Amino acid sequence: MTEVRFYHLQARTQDQVLPALLSKAYEQGKRIVVRMRDEKDVEALNAHLWTFNPNSFLPHGSVKTSKSDTESMQPIWLTYKDENPNNADVLIITHGASSEMHGDFPLCCEMFDGHDEQAVADARERWKAYKEQGFEVTYWQQNERGGWAKL
Repeated sequence: MTEVRFYHLQARTQDQVLPALLSKAYEQGKRIVVRMRDEKDVEALNAHLWTFNPNSFLPHGSVKTSKSDTESMQPIWLTYKDENPNNADVLIITHGASSEMHGDFPLCCEMFDGHDEQAVADARERWKAYKEQGFEVTYWQQNERGGWAKL
């Protein structure tokens, strides 16, 4: 059964939080797909992952940065498509994107901006839909220092 985690961003932006979540999952040996709205978001995250911390590197790829025969070797795959070319264990949904494949992963993480009323409303709707489908759903809220509390 898929566990769905909702990450309610309040103190830090998605660009600040996502590399830490990716690092943690990668260090645990997880393979990850990051699902975004469009190609522009993918390109922005790709650039960000190269520069967010000069002392670390997160191996990742996307359609623009990887050869088609190397997708399966990427531990982190950035995409705007509903796909899992690297046989990932974790799906992270960002920037208001959606996926019909959430049930194909042991863990699905939904990130949303708590300062965006529409994003909050959309997250509530997705929460209800996941619950109705029988998924295990948890809610994680950011505190003022950027730490997480499971509520």
